[in-house]
Order: sequence, then C-alpha cells, then structure tokens
Amino acid sequence: MSESRPSSASARLYERALKIMPGGVSRNTVLRKPHPLYAAYATGCRITDLEGVERIDFSNNMASLIHGHAHPAIVEAVTEQLRRGTAFAEATEIEVRCAEHLVSRNPGFEKLRFVNSGTEAIMAALKASRAFTGRAKIAKVEGAYHGLYDYAEVSQNANPGNWGDVDAPISVPTARGTPPAALADVVVIPFNDCERALARLDRHRGELACVLIDLMPHRVGLHPADPPFVKAIREWTEADGALLVLDEVITFRSEYGGAQTWYDLTPDLTALGKFIGGGFPIGALAGRAEVMDVMNPLADFVQFPHSGTFSANPISMTAGLTAMELFDEEAIQRINALAARAREGIEQAICSTGITACVTGAGSMLRVHVKASPPTNYREAFWHAEERRQVTRLLDHLLDEGITMMNTCSAALSTAMGESEVDAFVSAMERGFRVVDSETRSGARR
Repeated sequence: MSESRPSSASARLYERALKIMPGGVSRNTVLRKPHPLYAAYATGCRITDLEGVERIDFSNNMASLIHGHAHPAIVEAVTEQLRRGTAFAEATEIEVRCAEHLVSRNPGFEKLRFVNSGTEAIMAALKASRAFTGRAKIAKVEGAYHGLYDYAEVSQNANPGNWGDVDAPISVPTARGTPPAALADVVVIPFNDCERALARLDRHRGELACVLIDLMPHRVGLHPADPPFVKAIREWTEADGALLVLDEVITFRSEYGGAQTWYDLTPDLTALGKFIGGGFPIGALAGRAEVMDVMNPLADFVQFPHSGTFSANPISMTAGLTAMELFDEEAIQRINALAARAREGIEQAICSTGITACVTGAGSMLRVHVKASPPTNYREAFWHAEERRQVTRLLDHLLDEGITMMNTCSAALSTAMGESEVDAFVSAMERGFRVVDSETRSGARR
C-alpha cells in the first residue's frame, strides 16, 4: 500500500480531526492507516478523494446507496424540496406517498412508521414487541449487528475468549458499562443451527417478546439463512406467542419485497433503513397492523408512545421515494445479475490463484473470506489474527488499484455499475489474491 505523504491534505485534515473527535472520526468504519480516506465528490459509481484519486465504489456507504452517488433524478427531486423546506412540525404528503409505496412492495407490510436510522428501526421493533406481548426478553443471533441499542448489540463482537459454549452462548456486552439486566434479557442463539437454537429458545418459553433475525447477517458471514432454520424459528414463535422480527435494513435491497420473499415467511415486524432513504438518513418499521397499532396515538391506552423530530422529514421522504420508484423489478434483476457475475468471477479467481478463500452473499451483495469454505455461522466467520492481516492487505491492494469495499471485505453493488466495473473489480481481486497468497507463503517459509 502506498503511504500518504505527511504533508498531504488528508494527513493534515486528520491531524485536525484527532484534536476534536475521538479517534478523529464520527464512525469507526472509516478508519484506516495512516488516516481515513476523505471524499471530495462522487458521481455514479465513482468516488474521488481529497487527493484527487478516483475509485470505483463497491461500498456505497455501507450498502445504503442503491443508485450510487448523485443520481440526477434524486438530486433534482431533493433540490426542489429544499426550496420548499427541509423539516416541519406538520405532516407532509410525501410521507404518505412514501409509506404507500413501501407498503405496496410487501403484503406483510400492513402498517408502517418512519424513523431516522436502522438502529432506531430496531429499537422501535423491540419496544413494539414488548408492548404487544407484555414480555421483556428478546432472542437474537450470535454475532449479528443490529445497531447501537443495548439489547440489540449483545454478542455482536463476541470472541473465542468470552462467547461460551456453543450449546449455551453467553450474552456478551459490546460496550463497557452495559447494564447486567440488559444482558440477562437477551437470549443468544446460533445462526443456521435448528437444534441448538430451538433448545435455547425452549428454555425461555413464555418469556420472549420476540426473536430478532437478519436473513443474511453481514457480520455473521453474509450467508443466507437456511430455509429449515427460518421455518423452525417462525413455527417456534407462533407456538410460543413471541413475535418474529426481521432486520432487513440491508437485505431489503435483495428483492422487490425484501429477502423475506426468498422464504415462505411473513414476519410480525420488519425493520428497514439504508437504501429506502435514497442517500439520506432514514429508518422504518413495518408489519402486522395489530402489532403496529401499539404505537397508535388515537387508542384509549397508548402502549408505546412514539415520536421523533426528524422522523419522516421531507428530504429523506423525497429522496427515498425517488430511489425506490427507480428500483423496480427490472433494476433489481439487473443489479442482482451483476453481483452474481462478480461472485462467479471471484470464485474463478480463487481457483486460478490457489489462495485459501471463498465468497458468500446473494442478491446484490457479496463478501470475501480468507477461509477454505463458506462460513455458515458467526463462530465459523470469526476472523483470527492472520485472517485479519490477510484481509487488511487485500483491501489495501484493492484501494491502490482503484477499488473501495467495506472493511469486512464486502461489496454492495449499485445500479450505476455495469459489467465493465464488475470485471475490473474481479481482475483487481485476482491480482490481490496473488499478492496476499505470495506474501502468506513467503511468511510461512521464514
């Protein structure tokens, strides 16, 4: 990796940032050595940094930009709305139109409410589940990321030193000072393991407000949930009276009605975010009318009072509706085919280079692992020290070749891409494999 000069604009900017922000950043995902990349501008699928280096963007702001950067239709719609106002203490027509469109995409979305992020959507889903069932505990998958809420983030960073026995995963705090009571109210289950998951759930019958699942959890390995696992969890929740909550903040981009349409499945609640905002902050909670009505302020007794100053703000609504209308069945089929082309190309590159690696994903996303076989759960996907070094080296190589990915070596494609960008990505990945494999073998011989 080519190091930036100490006198570069990015280096100087990072020195300023370090003085006023913890770590010099507002989100840890942008950190890299010797300093973060600072974006100057972007158009379509290409982003240019402060030093003038242009790269193809396969991160798309952590899977939130389905149409890439500065899509003309979104820019035009938002610019027009800016002239009319950015936020009001009144409702707007665009809020209703955006909700109508989202509800039309999935028959399980009977009612919907907007919030400001995926984290807020998960928070609302868990609180609505408690209000509806009168129960406090939740269950979630080990390693799955669901945002910053104390309960939702349990065991998202568990490691071999603290995650406990596979038959009884420990509820591991992510942040120091997490209340022990919060940990006690979270039941951790393994992903894609019906027998162990059901055994864990059975020990808490009648106690759980909901089971929270991401059907293709990014940090668990970006491996789609096995249909028998999904079926077993749905049947268990129905028999127990707990709710099934799906986190589709990322995976809703996978199909017109979300990744849940891959399965014979209608959850009680679905949390949404990222691309539905068209590049602006957003979140939404959708689901069964009876459950959603715990937030109904017209009820005699409001079980879950809910509000938010910027919820359903007209900028996010305008950008989101424009983006979603553009992301029709044809666009989804095209982008998913491009991602399949990328995954197939990477698999061929793995074979041709002989590196120990594999690729997972579905829809318009993929993740590369330096493992012999695709991980199916968090413990298999966990990076050990040498794997972390190899992935970091691979990502650095790709940056030098003009490709950006998420720091998990994951990619989320945009409709602004074509076969030429995908093929350039695969070629850069193959060269990166050769570099990493050569350095690994060389190090092993020393």
